[in-house]
Amino acid sequence: MQLPFISAEQVHAALDYKRLADALREAFRAGCVAPLRHVHDVTGAGDRLLLMPAWRPGQDLGVKLVTVFPRNRERGLATVSALYILLDAATGHPRALIDGEALTLRRTAAASALASTYLARKDSSALLIVGAGALAPHMARAHCALRPIKKLLLWGRSSERAQALAARLRDEGLPAQALANLEQGLAGADIVSCATTAIDPVLRGALIRAGTHVDLVGGFTPQMREADDALIRCAEIFVDTYAGALKEAGDLVQPLASGALARERVRAELAELVAGAHPGRRGAGEITLFKSVGTALEDLCAARLVLETQV
Repeated sequence: MQLPFISAEQVHAALDYKRLADALREAFRAGCVAPLRHVHDVTGAGDRLLLMPAWRPGQDLGVKLVTVFPRNRERGLATVSALYILLDAATGHPRALIDGEALTLRRTAAASALASTYLARKDSSALLIVGAGALAPHMARAHCALRPIKKLLLWGRSSERAQALAARLRDEGLPAQALANLEQGLAGADIVSCATTAIDPVLRGALIRAGTHVDLVGGFTPQMREADDALIRCAEIFVDTYAGALKEAGDLVQPLASGALARERVRAELAELVAGAHPGRRGAGEITLFKSVGTALEDLCAARLVLETQV
């Protein structure tokens, strides 16, 4: 029997954001074994291999393989490539190969939108997306799928890319508009979703108004920062997983090391929110912050959902 390959187009078609968010809620509630991602230098020149396994004994088993080859830019190729292998939990035999990039884009956006249902104000209707890269449209669509967004604002370092993205989202029926000024967007946003590869902070606490929910999804190494110390100090902080965020997220690792952030101020991880172990937002005036670096639990959940739609 030929092993099926599920393409990016099939993944995007299969993973409706609301359905995926609902599935992720149940997956985080149930839990699974998801070791911290393995990172290996494969050439000594910055090229890396990442392995992200996860399993629920007797139920699901899978692993995502990710390569990060920075010099691919010189070759005209994508820097990051990913493939997901879904295995039979009883026999260990492979069941399907799935496009890993599409899977990652969808599950990342759905997880953030899910977290916002616990952390954003219930009346939040204005969403600001910071960044105009591959993840940005998915963040916009996922948040819009889970709540009635009336105003969708977009800002990126490249105004041309932000304008093009806004036009694309408007064609899909979303109320998108590109902004030339980030401060203007922050002044009017209820939810700020930042999806950049910034090394230096893009968001400053002084510009975040009371009651805002901030979603940080871009940084995935200890060297990357999207929020400054002032924002970290004034926010109620939540993470996708303690294990990943406290080791890999520069937005937390750096202020923890400097003393700007105390460990006990990281209030809860997503599994605790969905289980009701922490109430999430406690007041309308709080600034809440959700930091995610991704977890293999999300990949396994999304892969299982993709396969179900193909049967």
